[in-house]
Amino acid sequence: MPFTKNFIPLIKNGQNLPPLPSISDIIHLYKLSAIRQLAQNFILDMNLTRKIVKQAGNLKGSHVCEIGPGPGGITRAILENNINELAVIEKDKRFLPSLQILADSVTSETKMSIYHADILKFQMDSIFPQNVATSWSETDSNINIIGNLPFNISLPLLLRWLREMDARNDLFALGRVKMTLTFQKEIAERMIALPGSNQRSRLSVITQSLAHVDHKFTFLGKACVPQPQVDVGVVNIHPKEKPTYEMSFDIFHKVVTSIFNFRQKFCKRGVENLFPLPVKDEMTHEIFHKLPHIHPSTPIFKLENEHFNDIAHAYLEIVQRIPGLVDYDYRQPKSQQHLWAQNMF
Repeated sequence: MPFTKNFIPLIKNGQNLPPLPSISDIIHLYKLSAIRQLAQNFILDMNLTRKIVKQAGNLKGSHVCEIGPGPGGITRAILENNINELAVIEKDKRFLPSLQILADSVTSETKMSIYHADILKFQMDSIFPQNVATSWSETDSNINIIGNLPFNISLPLLLRWLREMDARNDLFALGRVKMTLTFQKEIAERMIALPGSNQRSRLSVITQSLAHVDHKFTFLGKACVPQPQVDVGVVNIHPKEKPTYEMSFDIFHKVVTSIFNFRQKFCKRGVENLFPLPVKDEMTHEIFHKLPHIHPSTPIFKLENEHFNDIAHAYLEIVQRIPGLVDYDYRQPKSQQHLWAQNMF
């Protein structure tokens, strides 16, 4: 595999070796400890790692990308499933020797590649060959992403993947890639929260608009080493063939984010966030005039996903009429809002 500026392939196509040391032995052997700044938590219980991997479904013959393998607990569980190929992406170089042990132990029927890289900067489109791609009209992709995500990057990473899912680029250029990931329990609950739920948030709307989401199970934080202060949810994310919204991801994301800035208030207050002060009332009235089925006093957390699509579509019509409006940010100081509106209108 050629070198690029995005990754450094270290190991591929290992051979059989004697029985492997346990994950605990690996940690002691290489004197590994979690780094708090990287939000690292190890899962040492192989019964639990197998249960996590099981949620991905039948992996036989599949291509799997694991994010943040650490000492390799989930990695071992993945390799037990007769997969065709495994690519692991690890930022912390201290874990590379223990991952090398695993790579050296796989059979000739399985390929294992190790990439030393930061997943937030890593381009995943080259880790698997183009001939494994499937059409987006096909329900099942032969590619899976699995990972025990560090909590400090889980949200930005998920939002990046949702954006790529929408654009069908990077790894999602190869089809409707399925993901089995860990999140803080509260994040997992937000992802599946339905209208009216106390956990309903922008994450609920954006994730559900792009993918089928299933919170498979929760396990206690004490199952991890070191123990986090929260419990952990295991979530399946399977891209939909088409998103439920009908505009660019950026427009939809902006509308949902602006509205949820006032989650506990009426949706009218959230829609007002989309417009600068001098025209706020006028344009908010225009939005709801176009959408008589959405009452301005509906609480934001009770809006359906389709309601957000309707509001975003009405907003898009205004933006197409006044293109510069798309650059407005409700977080601007009031003085700048007035100046901005004067220059725009």
